[in-house]
Amino acid sequence: MTTLPEDPSSRLTEDDRATAVQRLQEAYAEGHISHEEMDEGLQSALTARTRGELMSALSALPAGPAENTATLAAASGRIRRRGAWRVPRFLKVVSAFGRVRLDLSRAVIEHPVIDIELQLGTGGARITVPRDAVVDFDGLRTTWKFPRYKPRPNARPGGPTIKISGAMEYGRLRIRHARR
Repeated sequence: MTTLPEDPSSRLTEDDRATAVQRLQEAYAEGHISHEEMDEGLQSALTARTRGELMSALSALPAGPAENTATLAAASGRIRRRGAWRVPRFLKVVSAFGRVRLDLSRAVIEHPVIDIELQLGTGGARITVPRDAVVDFDGLRTTWKFPRYKPRPNARPGGPTIKISGAMEYGRLRIRHARR
């Protein structure tokens, strides 16, 4: 996430504005602010021209970005999550040898954007995402095989965005949308 400029009178960039909007949405999703506070903050953030104006829009937020982070790690063997598990905002998956299976189709997803960082040595990974999810794996480096993913042609808007980053040495990432 980008940081806001230091000078209160400096003009804002679109990245600054996008960061503020994301922070407001995450604070609402995590229950730190009410719906009305989020609406007022979004209106102020979208019309702000300087850092000082933007900071007043963010005044109702907690002191720092509240991050919801988890790490799943195994030296060898399987890493598997399925069913109604709670997906954190930031998920790091680390495995030297073994397979990774993440099924987000019935998971509890409370954030509009989920960042999954893969750090895998050998072994493949399969991620099943909700039907209406948008998948972005541009931040993933692969050494051996390219990821397999076929976007849904008729995806409904409003689903979560799943951002996959990190590095895979030997193995393939397969991403698919849930059937139901």
